[in-house]
This record gives sequence, structure tokens and C-alpha cells, in this order.
Amino acid sequence: MQALHILYEDNHMIVVEKPVNVPSQSDKTGDRDLLTIVKQYLKEKYQKPGNVYLGLIHRLDRPVGGVMVFAKTSKAAARLSEEIRNKTFQKEYLVITDGKWDKPEGILEDYLWKNERKNMSFVTTEEQKNAKYAKLAYQVLKYDEKTNLSVLKIHLYTGRHHQIRVQLASRGHSIYGDQKYGTRGSGKQINLWAYRVILTHPVRKEKMSFQVLPQKVGSWKALEGINLED
Repeated sequence: MQALHILYEDNHMIVVEKPVNVPSQSDKTGDRDLLTIVKQYLKEKYQKPGNVYLGLIHRLDRPVGGVMVFAKTSKAAARLSEEIRNKTFQKEYLVITDGKWDKPEGILEDYLWKNERKNMSFVTTEEQKNAKYAKLAYQVLKYDEKTNLSVLKIHLYTGRHHQIRVQLASRGHSIYGDQKYGTRGSGKQINLWAYRVILTHPVRKEKMSFQVLPQKVGSWKALEGINLED
């Protein structure tokens, strides 16, 4: 298991980089998950007996890496969860998609329905039972004619099941390496990365931003020359 990459830690929360292909929390596979890994780190660092409290604020799909925030107290967990409900907890992603986009930026709005049996989501209508409203904004950062791939920055307004993957694929721009919804990059790692979280500190009330970039290897070499510091 690779070393835990900690982006920030204080008495109230801890922000880490989730490695790709590590579950956010325990699942039926029984594979080592990030929640358990961070708990173990806290237990050892602070020599805590018994169980360690750690609040899971949000999740990332197993194949997706990037910024994840955990709460170290129940008060911090409640306040950060409220930020997510109020949509002041902002999440931004980097993604590489198939094809050239018609517009350099835009808003995508859909209703998504999750098929529990297949563990997949589909674009549907508002009338569909259990359909949920989904919204994201995208900005094209780069297009490579040679590979016919585009690099996008995504701002997520809602956190639906497989939302980014489904909404982009439904426009004919599936994510490169997406094994469920993709058309290209079969067998490759999905090119979806949670690169930034912006939140208000649960106690100090100051605005904070945390970001981490994927290693510029493979398809992610396309990030070279793009300025993501803003």
C-alpha cells in the first residue's frame, strides 16, 4: 500500500489524496479502503486506544483519484455535510474525453436514473420514477487533434451516481478509459480526477481550497502546458 498523501490536517478535519482503485469506504470486495487507512493513520499517530472517529463527508468512485475530505469530530462532520447540502462545498474535476466539443464551455443539466442491478446510471426524463436532477459546468482546457481527445475542467453542482461519466457520455464525449460508459481506452485507467475542493472551515469559518493533480503520465501528459493555478 502506498504512503498516505496528506494535503492538510488539523484538530477538526483531514484532507488527503485518494489513490486510484482504492475504495472510499469498505465494500463487498473487502479490499483495503481509504476510510480505514486514514483511521489507522490517526490511531497510530495519536496513539489512540479503541475506535477512532472519522466522518466520511463525500465519496469518489473506486477508479477515481484525487482530493477527499474527512471530519475528525462529529461537529465538523455535521457542518461539512451541511455545506454539501447547501452546495457551498465545491468540487472540481479534471477529465479527458473523446472528441472535440462544439462549445468551449457550458452547463449540462439532466435527470439521471440509477439501475441498481447493473450499478449504472442513465439519462432519462423528469417523469421517470426515482430520477434525480443533475447539473455540472464544463470548460474545455485543451483539444488534441492527433489523438482526438479533449481535456476538460468540471465544476460539479450535484453529486449523483456516476454523474460526470454519464452526462459526458450521453453527449458523445465519453471519458477515456471509462470501462462502464466509455468507447475508447478499454483496459486503461479512467481519466477522471477530483482535483480541487473548496470549502469553509467547519470551526474557523474561513474559506479554504485544496488541490492535487494526477501524475502527468499516460493520457494525463495532456495536462502539460495547462495552467491550473487560479
